Amino acid sequence: MDLFTHFLIPYIILFFAGSKNKLEGAFGGISIDFDVLLVFAGFLFPEIFILTHRGITHSFVFGFLSVLIFLYILTRKQIQEFVGKIIKRDFNLKFTWKTVLLAYFGVIIHLFLDYSTTGGIPILYPFTMERFSAHLYYYIDGVTTLISLTLLVILYLKINLKFKKIAMIIFVVMLISSGAIRGYEKVNAFNAFEDDLEGDFSQISTYPTPNMFVWDTVIIDPKNDRYRLYEYNGITNEKLFQGTYEGLTIENGSYSSALSAIKKANQITEVQRFIWYTDYICINANFENNQWKITYLNFLGGHYTKNNLTVYVN
Repeated sequence: MDLFTHFLIPYIILFFAGSKNKLEGAFGGISIDFDVLLVFAGFLFPEIFILTHRGITHSFVFGFLSVLIFLYILTRKQIQEFVGKIIKRDFNLKFTWKTVLLAYFGVIIHLFLDYSTTGGIPILYPFTMERFSAHLYYYIDGVTTLISLTLLVILYLKINLKFKKIAMIIFVVMLISSGAIRGYEKVNAFNAFEDDLEGDFSQISTYPTPNMFVWDTVIIDPKNDRYRLYEYNGITNEKLFQGTYEGLTIENGSYSSALSAIKKANQITEVQRFIWYTDYICINANFENNQWKITYLNFLGGHYTKNNLTVYVN
């Protein structure tokens, strides 16, 4: 989800709940996206690849630590005066246990919204590095971003509070409706391929695209590690076959030697990062010039990494 929506949802909830500290909740909602500042640290320490956007701060534990620091900084007198001059509004946030908890409420909302998008987040870190996702929304929804920005401008303007309330209600209804449509289309895409299950191809997974009516659908053969990729259009019910992918392909060398080379390749930081960001990994191991050429393929594509990665192992 976009930064504006992360700010608005906790703000709107706290507004209609009658909270006097809705801004603390709203800023809590965007606090963990300042993990972009950790990207530089990620370059210095590439082996700690969770130091990235939608990485370490997007977890229950480090989300709390992040918002604690963020709110503390925002409530310093010099910062409040500086921000107040920029927005030309009174900016008076409080740093108390109550406001910290409200800001953490914003973090929880943020994690839920990002969980609903493709790509996923490591919400249980440091207990596990696994990324979790409901694969309902695309990474960034352009329409939602535009509407969120428009609402933010409306809330900033000095207009009748009644119109602001109406705008917030319309925004929430729009967001819920969009989620409901996407949920229906996800189930629709899943059901459309149930008759295509045959032999060892026994599992189906669906993934959102920028178009809420178009879904990437993967039919999986877990026994032989094979995948069939389709693009499904819920409006026309059209299934567009994208290709079949093998989980492991070995060329020119022995099976045992290839597995040994892949094991070594998997220890490379760049490879570990690629695997961490990828839903499905297909590996091609080709022995040439007395070394193994190991190519990792992400056939679904992604937002954080390229579609393929090649390394060489002796």
